[in-house]
Amino acid sequence: MKILLVDDHAVVRMGLTMLLNKNPEIEVIGEASEGNEGIKKALKLKPDVVVMDLSMPHGKDGLSATTELKKLMPNVNILILTMHNDEEYLFRAIQAGASGCILKSAPHDELMSAIEAVSIGDAYLHPSATKRLMEEYLGSMKQDSSNTYNLLSDREKEVLTLIAKGYSNKEIAEQLVISVKTVETHKGNLMEKLQMKTRPELVEYAVKKGLLGYDI
Repeated sequence: MKILLVDDHAVVRMGLTMLLNKNPEIEVIGEASEGNEGIKKALKLKPDVVVMDLSMPHGKDGLSATTELKKLMPNVNILILTMHNDEEYLFRAIQAGASGCILKSAPHDELMSAIEAVSIGDAYLHPSATKRLMEEYLGSMKQDSSNTYNLLSDREKEVLTLIAKGYSNKEIAEQLVISVKTVETHKGNLMEKLQMKTRPELVEYAVKKGLLGYDI
């Protein structure tokens, strides 16, 4: 596995080189002190993985270099090395095209695992970043579900609840004193707004929303 190191600190590059070269399956084939130099060496040396520092004040920074390098070498695997344990930097790194992100404070064995993962095309996020991403994802899912439910009219919510309770269209019409055709219209609107195609999907959604007084 051929590795290119891009970091503005010579001591960091030296330490990483010594660490990585202890593995007989890894060879550090080059170093660069900033993004522009890193891009040039990557194009020349064709590494399997580029370990890229995020913050390099002199020259091109890691995010800009990653974006440009992925355009020039779409198949290159880039692992971002950063001291910032912040989801903002994580999202920006992934958007730039990085295959993974690891903290500079991570243990040596975690760094090796990260390099091995991105070298075969897998994604790698340090554990705290993974936790934050999951929290962000679950939070957005919950928010999306709430927003979608708020799009329903009061009548549509009534129809949804009765559908979930197992009433037929005719029974719902009788309870709400409306025509069967109107019930079918509300049901169609429900499916369109909730992006569902079957009655069981509506029932499951209603149960998860707690419309029946219990959850699954």
